[in-house]
Amino acid sequence: MVISESSARRQALRDPDVQLMLEVRDDSAAAFEELVLRYQDRLVAFLGHLMGSRDQAEDLAQEVFLRVYRARKTYVPGAKFSTWLFTIANNVAANAIRTLARRHEVRPEAHASGPMGANPLDHMALASSSQMPVRRVAKAETREIVRLAIESLGQRQRMAVLLSKFEGMCYADIGEVMDLSPQAIKSLLARARGNLREVLSPYMERGEQPGALRNPNGE
Repeated sequence: MVISESSARRQALRDPDVQLMLEVRDDSAAAFEELVLRYQDRLVAFLGHLMGSRDQAEDLAQEVFLRVYRARKTYVPGAKFSTWLFTIANNVAANAIRTLARRHEVRPEAHASGPMGANPLDHMALASSSQMPVRRVAKAETREIVRLAIESLGQRQRMAVLLSKFEGMCYADIGEVMDLSPQAIKSLLARARGNLREVLSPYMERGEQPGALRNPNGE
């Protein structure tokens, strides 16, 4: 994709992270360090919930930043920096998941708490607990139930939900990351929300632990 310098400047003005990446393209170590500081915790949290392992998430985040650095000379600011970065993260995670599948490994349980910054599962947990007038539950317990519900989703649905909840991305940006149309993302998220409601309803209504959701399509 060919981007004119004037277009690049306009994109950089709209997105300060694009400006930093353009400086990285010009071999600025300080700009690269700043991008790592801005996105490392976000990437680790996102990948941790996607992969189910904090340790693996940290390794994959390093791989993402390594790919960013290697691609610096060919970088063109055709989209928001975060969209470009999470497209790389999506590819890295997909490769890792395929490798795990080939090895027939079981994903370990995710531990979303810890020094990751603000946890979007806290907000989802509060939203869930507010719908239970009879049963007041600890936020940590509800967060764990929400985590399990998200883990029950197929890879594509989980990816879309995490991009929506973690990064606040719109349908178009999620579609760019996942190489799907905005309408396809809208449908994917609708199915994911329906599946989450199905898994969470026994807990929300009766305080029962949710059962695993079968997803034969692997979405």
